[in-house]
Amino acid sequence: MSDRELLELAAKAAGLDLTVVGDSLYFTRGGYLMRRWNPLADEGDALRLMVALRLSLIRYALHVMVVDPNRVAVSENYMADPAVATRRAIVRAAAEIGKGMK
Repeated sequence: MSDRELLELAAKAAGLDLTVVGDSLYFTRGGYLMRRWNPLADEGDALRLMVALRLSLIRYALHVMVVDPNRVAVSENYMADPAVATRRAIVRAAAEIGKGMK
């Protein structure tokens, strides 16, 4: 799944309205562009997504796991950057929730 698809499904899970401008996604409210939205790159967006979806974060020595309220777990290896892995795990877990929505 592409990063764009992950972001769109994660936004769906959180009930966010997004607008595409060029290569970027923007959070919209009332038809107005509010700001760029990318929880894969922005810790604030990732944390807000995690809180909105009531996700739990568990850190291990070499990977991070994110668990949703239905106990579906997503794991991501740290590799070179634990922050990147953490944001990606949050977005992947949110995308799994979005996939399950109609």
